[in-house]
Amino acid sequence: MSVFGVTDLRTSVLQAWRGSPTRFREDANAEEDLRLGGYRDRLLVELAQNAADAAGSGGVLRLSVVDGELRAANTGAPLTEAGVAALASLRASAKRGAFTVGQFGVGFAAVLAVSDEPRVVSTTGGVAFSAARTRELVGDLPEVAERDGAVPVLRLAWPLADDEPPVPEGFDTEVRLPLRPEVDAAELLAECAAETPDLLIALPGLSRVEVGEQAWWREDNEDGTVVLHGPTGRVRWLLRRSSGELDAAVVEGLGVEARQRPEWAVCWAVPIDDEGVPRPLDEDVLHAPTPTDERLSLPARLLATIPVEASRRRLMPGAAADAVLAAAARAYSELVLAVKPEHRTLLVPLPDFPKSEVDGQLRALVTSELRTSVWLPLQEGGFGTPARSRVLDVLAPDLADMLADIVDGLAKAELSGTEHARQLAALEVPRLRLAEVSAIISGQDREPAWWARLYAALDPVAEQDSTAREELGNLPVPLIDGRTVTGPRDVLLPDFDSETLAELSTMDVTGLRVAHPEAVHRLLERLGARSAGPADLLDAMQAAVERSMDDAESGGDTTSLVDFVLWLTESTGARRGERPWLATLALPDSDGEFRHADELILPSSPLREVLADDVIGKDSPLGVLADDLASRWTPDVLAAVGVIDSFVVVFDDSPGGPDHELADEEAWWAAVDGDLNPPSTFAGVRDLDLVADDKWPDALRLLAAEPETWQAILLPGGYTSWWLARNARLAGSSPRSWRLPDADALAGVYDPIPDVGVRTDLLAAIGVRASLVVTDAADVTDVLQRLGDPSRDVPSGVAMRAHGVLAEAVRSGAVDAGDVELDERVRALSGASVSGEHTVVLDSPWLLAAFTPDQVVAADPDDAEPLAELLDLPLAADEVDADALIGNGQPVSWSDLGAVVAASELLDRPVPEGLVVVYDELAVRRGDTRYPVAWWVTEDGVVHAEDTPAGLSRALAWAVDRWHDRHLLAALLDDPTAATYLS
Repeated sequence: MSVFGVTDLRTSVLQAWRGSPTRFREDANAEEDLRLGGYRDRLLVELAQNAADAAGSGGVLRLSVVDGELRAANTGAPLTEAGVAALASLRASAKRGAFTVGQFGVGFAAVLAVSDEPRVVSTTGGVAFSAARTRELVGDLPEVAERDGAVPVLRLAWPLADDEPPVPEGFDTEVRLPLRPEVDAAELLAECAAETPDLLIALPGLSRVEVGEQAWWREDNEDGTVVLHGPTGRVRWLLRRSSGELDAAVVEGLGVEARQRPEWAVCWAVPIDDEGVPRPLDEDVLHAPTPTDERLSLPARLLATIPVEASRRRLMPGAAADAVLAAAARAYSELVLAVKPEHRTLLVPLPDFPKSEVDGQLRALVTSELRTSVWLPLQEGGFGTPARSRVLDVLAPDLADMLADIVDGLAKAELSGTEHARQLAALEVPRLRLAEVSAIISGQDREPAWWARLYAALDPVAEQDSTAREELGNLPVPLIDGRTVTGPRDVLLPDFDSETLAELSTMDVTGLRVAHPEAVHRLLERLGARSAGPADLLDAMQAAVERSMDDAESGGDTTSLVDFVLWLTESTGARRGERPWLATLALPDSDGEFRHADELILPSSPLREVLADDVIGKDSPLGVLADDLASRWTPDVLAAVGVIDSFVVVFDDSPGGPDHELADEEAWWAAVDGDLNPPSTFAGVRDLDLVADDKWPDALRLLAAEPETWQAILLPGGYTSWWLARNARLAGSSPRSWRLPDADALAGVYDPIPDVGVRTDLLAAIGVRASLVVTDAADVTDVLQRLGDPSRDVPSGVAMRAHGVLAEAVRSGAVDAGDVELDERVRALSGASVSGEHTVVLDSPWLLAAFTPDQVVAADPDDAEPLAELLDLPLAADEVDADALIGNGQPVSWSDLGAVVAASELLDRPVPEGLVVVYDELAVRRGDTRYPVAWWVTEDGVVHAEDTPAGLSRALAWAVDRWHDRHLLAALLDDPTAATYLS
């Protein structure tokens, strides 16, 4: 067995140490640094990579503990003299192959982590190292003492003992490491077992590793996969390798040996399942090709011959490292291409904080390479680069199929799934949102059936996702007339017969949006389209109808629009007023001019007989509908679009103001105080102001003949009756200026209406008076003027009752007295029309004796104050002095008056308590005039009376609050007998 010149090696080192204590310290420090630093926990890694380099391929490594020694046996090239020299040197290596792992001859120092007496036994010889023997040999050096006896172990080589056992059968070399006492052999083997699977990937030269009783081996397949077998089963890996040679300029900054070996090799590896689906790594380290401390976050493992520091823990920065990393990034796309297309995104690095500087650099390189490499599966077939591809934002395979020939670089539909989203975002693949899809396909010229298929492809997405429905708001829709519109909202989905569809296909009606029947799909309804029958189609014509006048006046042919609208109106059975906008339809009149429908009257309409001559015809408010249209369509159809066949009622279920364009509507609104108390409904007859003055009886009969107009007249507080009462003309005057023939209570104030051929209930409904009712200041003014008219013979009772009605209007607040225009004359108690200058309003009955009947305006005493306010007249009491009584009276108890007692008994009433002042003769003074009176009540409430039946009866009636019995009491006081009472 060769001793490989170890004596010469040892002698050379000893001479160097003794000749230069500095050299000893350098060697001792260098080995200590490797043992405690770079190689402290790399025992198995270094043993395995030496075994792999020795084998080249198919190598086997066996680890076992024998007699307290860890033994590592391997196959392959046996130990050589150069190898021994490398083991005994900290700065040289015997490895010279292009792709060997160890390059600096220092990895063997890892054995010092467990042993101070390592030996290497090979079929060609062996070598031993020993801390004890080295210490014994150089113990006299001062530096040894300074280091507490610590010496370099691997610098002095020794021959093996003669009785050294040979290498185990089947192996070529075995490293034997007597374990220090503190090393737990079982724990050491367990640690090695845990590292073994990764080493079989990192070191292609090894194919099998045995640790104790356990074994792992690698099965290489032609498809680039390897299978790692082990005690717990098997694991499949997908590998892709690449190699090359660095440019001279790149390796210029490296050491001599590195410059002499510019070759590089990289290998990407990722675990896969039995179906070939990658199982991305969460976190790993850079393997160079054995593990370093450079943390990586890529989905696959990188194994590369890349410059590392002497400790083999860190990458050596520089151009060479950058070049190898760039080559690795280029090779990564080959690993991605080796995966089934649907699983390739699993290998896309996800954005994250870099685990190390190398991780950030490598991830950026890989991501950039993947963006520009051709590997992403496309919907139309083949593959594209992510940089020039787009992916649908929704998972819709049928939609992707339809867009494949429209959207360049559209990624496979499956890639729209959420499981691919982060990876594609990392590659900056734009997501094609549905709003963009709508925009892209907006210019497509396709058959309606194609659009139906597109809608079917989109429907499952829109059904589940409200956001998708919003984004599809501009989806193109083909129409039956050949146009394509943007957005389904308000598009009509036809539910028509073939005749209607045929008619629609030939029409060019701006604003009409009817989908082509072959393109109809429920998606359109989800997006705002409406299933439409004839009624819906008619509603859809609104814009065209409202624009028809502009179109007609600009020379456009609206004939087809008019006929179609009238046909739809007939088909739907529409009635007047249901669609107010139909009244804007432009129709020709008898003069060939166009007017809105509601400005035209039927040639046969009875209204033509009652309207004024100047309101129908050219340059007039109304025209006559052209005979052609009037003959082709029924009056009901024409009336439904607004053509006037009779009086028209304007309806409003929630009126908010006088905005119906009716005559004097603002005045009516103010009269009913509409701003504060708006009416709950509105029904007003239009065009009443166009009736000729001498045609009102006929017009009224027309109004009463139609249910709608009759109900409008009867509406309480309504506009129609209000307007008619003030503006219609019957026998030359407004209806409110007349009374009904049997309204005798208004005799003298209002004249009975002559016979005008109008029935009584209609006359009453339009304001001909059946009783005195005042609603506003104008009414009050009119009544006062009539009461003051000297030419009118107004009975006193009628005048008094009229004064009461007027007073109540003021008292209730219905009329503000300040708004009334007063007449200079008033109707006095005498029945005469007198000047109001010297009249008073009677406020108490005893005051009447102090005035003449021509000086008094009378009503019920309770109405005196509001009546005086209205007429701006003084009260009678204010015109009589407080001490006006003249005469000598005696206070007498009512019970002392026999006639009073007898009358009370006959009436079955109690005799009033208290006193009455009785006079033989009683008078009052008003100014300089003395007026005899029968009774009086002073301001203190004391009753005064002459001792006569007339005086005492009125005083007694006032005292017992039975004023209406005063005449009966007068008779009984004159003759207090039962016969008088009964007669």
